Amino acid sequence: MRDTKESRLLLVLLVAIAFALITVDIRGGRNSPVDGARHAAAAVFGPVEDGLSGVVDPVGNAVSAVRDSGGRHDRLAALEKENAALKAKLGSDDRNRSRLKQLDKLMKIAGEGQYAIKGAQVIAIGSAQGFSWTITIDAGADDGIRRDMTVLNGDGLVGRVTTVGPSTSTVLLANDPDFTVGTRIEGNDELGFASGQGDRPLRVELLNGKAEVKKGDRLVTFGSQADKPFVPGVPVGVVSRVDPSGGGLTRTLYVTPYVGFTKLDIVGVVVRGPKKDPRDTVLPAKPKPVPTPTVTVTVTPSAGASVPDGGGNDGNTDTASDEQQ
Repeated sequence: MRDTKESRLLLVLLVAIAFALITVDIRGGRNSPVDGARHAAAAVFGPVEDGLSGVVDPVGNAVSAVRDSGGRHDRLAALEKENAALKAKLGSDDRNRSRLKQLDKLMKIAGEGQYAIKGAQVIAIGSAQGFSWTITIDAGADDGIRRDMTVLNGDGLVGRVTTVGPSTSTVLLANDPDFTVGTRIEGNDELGFASGQGDRPLRVELLNGKAEVKKGDRLVTFGSQADKPFVPGVPVGVVSRVDPSGGGLTRTLYVTPYVGFTKLDIVGVVVRGPKKDPRDTVLPAKPKPVPTPTVTVTVTPSAGASVPDGGGNDGNTDTASDEQQ
């Protein structure tokens, strides 16, 4: 529409009519004369409005979802971070509890054997200086460690120190094929020499070929001159197999070590041996045998069961004979 005098007059007239209709509608309330026109317009344009709403609402919801997804993503990321932190803390707590348990066992065995020890942690495993079964510990010459010192943990004999640096040391494990230690059997004091066999049981050659020994017997270290390289009384392991005696000068045993060489963590280096041989006192307590339960069965005859008499005939037979007579 072009902007002319007539068009402006028409616009003013339409605005005046609109205000008049609004005034009449308000004053009429429920009986408004334009109420019918309103209902008619609703009937015509309502379905169109609903259709447009159905089209527009999903779009609006999608826009809202996209707008809110950033906040939900941030919250999810925060929850995942908290979860990871909790798992890490739990893992750390489990590790600390494990180390405290190992340290407690180590202090107990050191106290029972009267060994002065320097605690250390295993920081590496592998072949050092050509050895097959070795570990590296975080204690060295600065900590008073010297070559040929006994190394143990809360379970028993771990090995001996072979190389010493300022802050670290190399330990040859007791299961290495180049490792040999003097042993003594609990109770009968039979002496022998135990050698490592890698992941197999230790091989022990008893000096007495006729020694009385059986599966389940336990061994400790015999000790060395001036406690180098071994102090006495350290638990070694349990006899798992005994070769038949062939009448030779020695007898062969196979011993399962107390120490698990593949899961070492906290160890102790004996920097000063005991004043007196602890002999068997450092060995763990023997497990108590579990008693075998006995069951007593009492059989009670039923009411209709026959009871044999002294002549070997039961009561039913006698009754039948009396009836026949």
